[in-house]
Amino acid sequence: CSECGKSFNHRSNLFTHQRRHTGEEPFLCQECGKNFGHRADLVVRQRTHTGEKPYRCSECGKCFKGRSTLVRHERLHSGERPYWCPECGKSFGKSMDLIAHRQTH
Repeated sequence: CSECGKSFNHRSNLFTHQRRHTGEEPFLCQECGKNFGHRADLVVRQRTHTGEKPYRCSECGKCFKGRSTLVRHERLHSGERPYWCPECGKSFGKSMDLIAHRQTH
C-alpha cells in the first residue's frame, strides 16, 4: 500500500485495504441505505435486519451476527488476553480496552 506500506499476498486484498484510506464505501444495504467499504460488513449489517445470528458459542450457547464478535466473546470463557500494553505489560481481551488503557499513561 503506497499510503501506509502494508503488504498483501493478493492484489484484491490491497484494493480492499485501500478503501480504508479513500473512504470509498461501494456496498449499500438495501434495507437501511447505509454504505460499507467491505462486503463482509454489509453481510453482518443485513443480519441486523433479518435477525440471523449464525455464530454460536460452544461454551454458553450465545449467538452472534459476526464471527469476529464470537471470537471476542469466547475470550471471556478462555481468559485469553492477546492485547498487551507496551508501557506496563498489562493485558486485555479487547483491543478497545487496551486503547482506553493506554490513555492513562
